[in-house]
Formats: sequence, structure tokens, C-alpha cells
Amino acid sequence: MPLLYLSPSTQEFNLYATGGTEEEYMNRIADAMLPYLRASGITVARNTPEMTAASSILDSNAQEVDLHLSLHSNAAPEPLAGTVRGSEVYYDPASHYSRTAAELIAAGLREIYPLPEQVSALPTTTLGEVVRTRAPAVLVEFAYHDNPEDARWIQENVVQIAQAVSRAVAAYFGLPSPEPQAPRQGVVNIHFGALNIREYPSVCSRILAQAYAGATLTVWNQVQDWYVVSFGELMGFAAQRYLSVL
Repeated sequence: MPLLYLSPSTQEFNLYATGGTEEEYMNRIADAMLPYLRASGITVARNTPEMTAASSILDSNAQEVDLHLSLHSNAAPEPLAGTVRGSEVYYDPASHYSRTAAELIAAGLREIYPLPEQVSALPTTTLGEVVRTRAPAVLVEFAYHDNPEDARWIQENVVQIAQAVSRAVAAYFGLPSPEPQAPRQGVVNIHFGALNIREYPSVCSRILAQAYAGATLTVWNQVQDWYVVSFGELMGFAAQRYLSVL
């Protein structure tokens, strides 16, 4: 399964014009993303509020991450404080994959941000969480938290933002984005051999693990003739016809 490193802001001192902090609301968005990402079969690693941008980069680089996604909100320079609005999605201009992910996320945000013409995908050569990660990386500045209208937009649309970004990430990985469902238990129902748990919903996809008759899996969602399942700590896709869901 694709592994996404999710890195919400750890900047607890960046105050919102309408109350709350950047760290608080970026973690709320990250929390809201988890069921959507899981429904698509995307595995998530994540930083913690105690970490810094530098330690988040080190943590991401220590894993086999497929995409690093940093979540932030913005603030204007002092002379313009409180007057600027917009959403900016930063990518590494040296990475085709970084730019592709950024453009997909920007397209998703244009559908929900009240000023879609002010949503941009922009190159950067200075943001560490974009250019110092081993994996392709994107940093999102969802809106300006020192602007009351932008701050309220973030606060009132946490789930919608999470859904839009999660769908963009799923599209980047070539995965569907079904609505999250309550987890169910599945029992392997196969008469010979083993049930292949695959990286993508295709018989041509790489086999991640095998589960034998009677084994129990957690079923998170269904994508056509495939289930999104977890087997121990592993997540993947299993053919529907070989699972009895309870």
C-alpha cells in the first residue's frame, strides 16, 4: 500500500484571528483525513505535536514513504497582517511527482475555497519539508489564519478540507476515494491455497501478504470487487469473493 507521511504543523504559538492555533487546526484536519485515507487503502505515518519540522523530516526520511504531506496555515507579513487571503500549495520544482501532487491538491481546494482564483500551486526551493525529504513532498498553506474570514473558513470546514485533500492524495496514487464505512470483520473463505493481499485492487498488483482459510481481517471499505483490509499491521486489497464479512 502507498505510505503517506502526514505532517500537521507543530507551531502552537501561531494564533488564529478567531481563536485557536495553527497546530490545533492542522491536527484536526489530519485527524479528519484518516478515515478517508484508510477508505482508499492508504497507510499513514504521522508526526506528533512535540516534534519540529526538522524532526518530522528525519522521521519521514527514516521510513519508506511514498509522499510527504505537510499541513499548515499562513500569516501575512506585518505590514499586511490580517488583509491577505488565499491558499498556497508548494512543490519541489525538481520533482515531477511533487508538482503533480500539489496540482491535484490545489484543484481540490479550488472546489471548496470561497476565492478559487486565489488557490495556487507554487514552486519552492527553500521550504525544508518540501525539498529535504527523500519522498516527493508537498506543503499546503490552507489559508491565512491572521485574516478573520480565512481563519473562520478553516475552522468551519475541517471535514470538507480533509475530504478534498484526501481525495487528491488518492488520485495521486491512482486509487479510488469511497466514503468511509464502519470497520467489519472478514473471515478468509478459500478452499485451497491462500488469499493474496495486494498493494492495489488488481490481480496484477504486487502481493503484500497471504492469509489462509479461517484467518480474520478487518474490512474497511469496498472498491468494486475488492475489499480494503488490514491484516495485523498491514493494509491492502483482498478479492471480495474470498472473504465472508460478518
